[in-house]
Amino acid sequence: MTQDAKARAGEVVLEAIGLTKHFPVRRGLRKLFSKERPAVHAVDDVRLTLRRGQVVALVGESGSGKSTVARLLAQLYPRTDGDIRLHGESTTVKGGGAFRAYAARVQMIFQDPFASLNPVHTIRYHLTRSLKIHHNAGKTDADLENALHELLTQVSLTPPERYLDKFPHELSGGQRQRVAIARALGARPEALLADEPVSMLDVSIRLGVLNLLRDLKERLNLAILYITHDIASARYFADETLVMYAGRMVEGGDSETVTQTPAHPYTRLLIDSAPDPDRLAGDADPLDEDRGNGEPPSLINPPSGCRFHPRCPSAMPRCSTDLPVRLEIGDVPGHWAACWLYDAKAEVPA
Repeated sequence: MTQDAKARAGEVVLEAIGLTKHFPVRRGLRKLFSKERPAVHAVDDVRLTLRRGQVVALVGESGSGKSTVARLLAQLYPRTDGDIRLHGESTTVKGGGAFRAYAARVQMIFQDPFASLNPVHTIRYHLTRSLKIHHNAGKTDADLENALHELLTQVSLTPPERYLDKFPHELSGGQRQRVAIARALGARPEALLADEPVSMLDVSIRLGVLNLLRDLKERLNLAILYITHDIASARYFADETLVMYAGRMVEGGDSETVTQTPAHPYTRLLIDSAPDPDRLAGDADPLDEDRGNGEPPSLINPPSGCRFHPRCPSAMPRCSTDLPVRLEIGDVPGHWAACWLYDAKAEVPA
């Protein structure tokens, strides 16, 4: 890392402020003439900050809105409300040169590397396209070849000539994901949005890809958003962890604190549901059967108040009517939970 890069470590790259996305629902025959316009409340009032040289993990179960947040930050979806700021400047791009300039700085890595790579084109084509779209001014053939070799070397696909002329189906899942990462690096981004980058890979190679992303973060001083449903990997990989439920943020703080001393009942549920080799079947907590029962709520008609209250074992009457605000937890700076249990005026649940 250069001295200039070190000086900029921790600099804010990308911010989401009050980010909201509602998807309109097609009207059924019964509502054809109704003025009511139902919508899926996929994301509501999300706030997060990505800094150089740091990883922020966004954790939650399937359908919680994590991937929608990434696509909003990549400006693949138009937002319903809120703001996205790149280096402090509000940004809204709809295509053309403005989108290309934004995409050069904010790149996305998708969950399924086989689906994100065109099966009829070689690895050379995918990487060359990335380089030409963003940084091909005046390059010679030799320069381009060197750049291709450098990209594959950065993601530990060596020797590069072994991979350049292969097709995606000729590579393993881990190798394909490394190619997808190399393609993103071809734009020389400042921020990477990694949408469950290891969930489609064999367990034996997930750690290698996470270690690669960590190495790239440190060498290139990248800001990374790591989206996952595996809260254990968030503790290993991320500096900060944010927990999302039914489209809303419910807890956040440094990863060690959030995973070791979770405050929100939903975060505790996520951690309790993670496989634990030290926890034997006979050692199960008898109260576990009362925790988190039921299904996630409908996002077309989300519950009033706290969206987790229908499943929460600690729910109070206030939880069903009042939307929780972010409340500071304990003595750890930056640890917060959107839960009325931590309000000084909270009632004690029966």
